[in-house]
Amino acid sequence: MTLRIPTVALFLVALTALSTAQAEIKLDTPRGGWRQGSSDGENYSQTVNYPASSVNTPLGQADTARIMGQIKGAPKNAREPGNLIVNGVSMPLKIDAAGNFDRPFAFPNGTNSVEVRSPDGQQRKRVQFLNSGGATKAKLRILLSWDSDHTDLDLHVVTPDGAHIWYGDRTAPNGGSLDVDVTTGYGPEIFSMPAPIKGQYLIYVNYYGGGYRSDDDEDGGQENAVQALTTAKITLITEEGTVNEKMESFIVPMRAPGELTLVRKFSYP
Repeated sequence: MTLRIPTVALFLVALTALSTAQAEIKLDTPRGGWRQGSSDGENYSQTVNYPASSVNTPLGQADTARIMGQIKGAPKNAREPGNLIVNGVSMPLKIDAAGNFDRPFAFPNGTNSVEVRSPDGQQRKRVQFLNSGGATKAKLRILLSWDSDHTDLDLHVVTPDGAHIWYGDRTAPNGGSLDVDVTTGYGPEIFSMPAPIKGQYLIYVNYYGGGYRSDDDEDGGQENAVQALTTAKITLITEEGTVNEKMESFIVPMRAPGELTLVRKFSYP
């Protein structure tokens, strides 16, 4: 079992292996988050530095934006996802034929937990750590993930002052920020706001595209149509990491590329 030592912004406080199965999970990260900003939140932003790939991050990708490792002895069916659970939020985890995984995540300040499970659920590994990077703590976070590979769903958030945060305009003067634009399946995409404005928020999900996969090992790189239906999971978190934390998850079926769906209206506080 191998665990790479985190950066100074991330102090590992506990590591628990939840399975004694012969095949093990190696978890090299998490190492931190994207957020950078002043203590008062005026310059809060999440640096966009992850042009997402299906499994592996591109050359030169910062380790502060990754959860990566390997599920040793994982089934060879690379299209069967594992399960990634971050701070109680469950989402699919893309693994390749060798069991490798490498996904983005923006961690909040404070205590965090990451659990990785194999596709069959027989292998598990959990790590707990303290993220003390000095970034402003978000009081509102919205996470989007989805259950299909080779698809692109996009998170859109409209704030009470009319700001529209999406992949084409990821930061707003009010402090709202979207971290990454994952275009190849599963997500996550994460909206955060350190000092939410009072009023009504709108959450949209856009089924931007997908429904194709490239089978280089089967037919020389030809793209084949796959089932278009995918299911979006949206998790809304307020006052995260405090005694007043509230978390709500809901799922929405997305039936065809081009579909834009208003999935939730809510008021803060």
